[in-house]
Amino acid sequence: MKILILNWRDVKNPASGGAEILTHEIAKRLVKKGHKVTLFTSSFKGAKENEVIDGVQIIRKGGKYTVYLQAFKYYNQHFKGEFDVVIDEINTIPFFTPLYVKNGEKLFTLIHQLAREFWFYETPAPLNLLGYASENLLLSPYKNTRVITVSKSTSDDLQKLGFSKISVIIEGSKFKPLKKPPKKEETPTLIYVGRLKNPKKPGDAVEAFKIIKKKIKNASLWIVGEGPLRKKLEQNSTEGVTFFGHVSKQKQAELMSKAHAILVPGVREGWGLVVIEANAMGTPAIGYNINGLRDSIKNGVNGFLTESNPQSLAEKAIQLLENKKLAKKLSVSAIQNSRKYNWNKSTEELIGLISKA
Repeated sequence: MKILILNWRDVKNPASGGAEILTHEIAKRLVKKGHKVTLFTSSFKGAKENEVIDGVQIIRKGGKYTVYLQAFKYYNQHFKGEFDVVIDEINTIPFFTPLYVKNGEKLFTLIHQLAREFWFYETPAPLNLLGYASENLLLSPYKNTRVITVSKSTSDDLQKLGFSKISVIIEGSKFKPLKKPPKKEETPTLIYVGRLKNPKKPGDAVEAFKIIKKKIKNASLWIVGEGPLRKKLEQNSTEGVTFFGHVSKQKQAELMSKAHAILVPGVREGWGLVVIEANAMGTPAIGYNINGLRDSIKNGVNGFLTESNPQSLAEKAIQLLENKKLAKKLSVSAIQNSRKYNWNKSTEELIGLISKA
């Protein structure tokens, strides 16, 4: 099959996240199975306009807000009638493909999560107010398309908006699950892994740690990731907080395996990929009870869900750090839970959906 994917970012974009990881992991596996995959996406500083990554053809045009118009123009000039399948990924702003992809292609829409509160974190005023108020209207052209999502939370949200052709596929992990729980740091250690930007609420992890530090004096917090909030977070941090910035895959696995728990605050998630990655390294997750995380975190199995505030996050972290038996139990079950998720299975599920369409 010839497959075209439209997404606002690709895996090399400095602002990429879980959606881009899923896209690339599945795309490169589709290529290995003999399919031709093209990803049309936005450009960024220093990016090549055309690039092949793991066999996936990447075409970059436009910026964060202009990529949508560029996709429309490029489709009409170069892509029309050239593909068997078109996958339109929606991250806040849609590509509106149902209005112009009408040349015999099988059209799918991939929605990791509804934007909702994200409008106020990802889009400047007054567009954020307009976007939040009109999200249902923006998605209306997609109501009769086949929708793919990654969690029951998002599926439920979509059903409330009138979507009916919804399929849920699992996510995977870039880390192979360990055979047994690893050796942890001698001192109580927590980790945050993710972009340092408002929707992820890394500041809540720091505030929670300040509360934890009052009870557990020798506790540490490792913050892994980069983003616009780093300087502010560093200025507002406390003793015991270490900023690692962007690290390699190997270093991330090492840090995750040594930490006793990963803190996952945030506004909403499509799924919570970082949860399963930490689980694979024997590290349970303590996260907010929000869309996506309530799907990836099974309370008392691979971590804990808390109310969306630093105090609740801290209380669960203290409970785990002060109870070695509980921590060991969750580490074992976290690894077991992570074994259910892998990108090969995700790819097979997607191929199955395409075949049935």
